Amino acid sequence: MSSSPPPPSSAPAPDSSPGFATRKFKTLALVLLVGVSVDQLCKLAVESGLAPWERIALIPGFFYVTHTRNPGAAFGLFASVPEDIRLMTFVVVFLCALLVFAAVYRRLAPGDRIQSLGLGLIVAGAAGNFADRLLRGEVVDFIHVRLWGGYAWPDFNVADACIVTGLAILVIDLLSREASERASIQ
Repeated sequence: MSSSPPPPSSAPAPDSSPGFATRKFKTLALVLLVGVSVDQLCKLAVESGLAPWERIALIPGFFYVTHTRNPGAAFGLFASVPEDIRLMTFVVVFLCALLVFAAVYRRLAPGDRIQSLGLGLIVAGAAGNFADRLLRGEVVDFIHVRLWGGYAWPDFNVADACIVTGLAILVIDLLSREASERASIQ
C-alpha cells in the first residue's frame, strides 16, 4: 500500500520554532527597534530645529509641530515632585511594567503577531519616554493638535502615540477574540 503525501493545507503551519525565531519575537523586535528609533530621531530633530516653545503650523488651526518639555508623567502629573524622587519613581514603574510585559508576552502563542505588535508598541513607547527621562531629565513632546472650539489636546510625541496605538490593538484583538468565541459557542 503506497502512502501518498497529505494534501497541502491552505492554513499556514503553526510556528513551533523555539525562542528567538518565533514570529511573535520577530514582530516584537522589529516594533521595538522602529518605534524607539523613530521616537528618538523625531525628538532629536525637534530639539535641533526648534527653540523651546516654538511652534510651526503644518495645518494651520489644527496640526502643529512644537517643542515642549514635560518633567512629569502623562498630562504633566507629578511635575512638581522633586527630580530625584520623580526619576526613581519612573525607574521603579518602568521596571515593574517590564515584568508585567514579560509575563504577558511569555503566554502569547509563538505565532501571535497581533498581540505581540500591541505589546511591542506599548514597550517601545515606554522605552522611548524612559530614555528621555534618563538622558534629558524630562520628556520631549512635539505634536500639538487643536480641536473644535479652540480646545487643544495636550502636546504628545511618537512614544505616546505608540502606547495608545498598542493599547487599542490589544483591546480590539481581545474584543474580536471574545466575539469569535461567543459566535462559535452559539
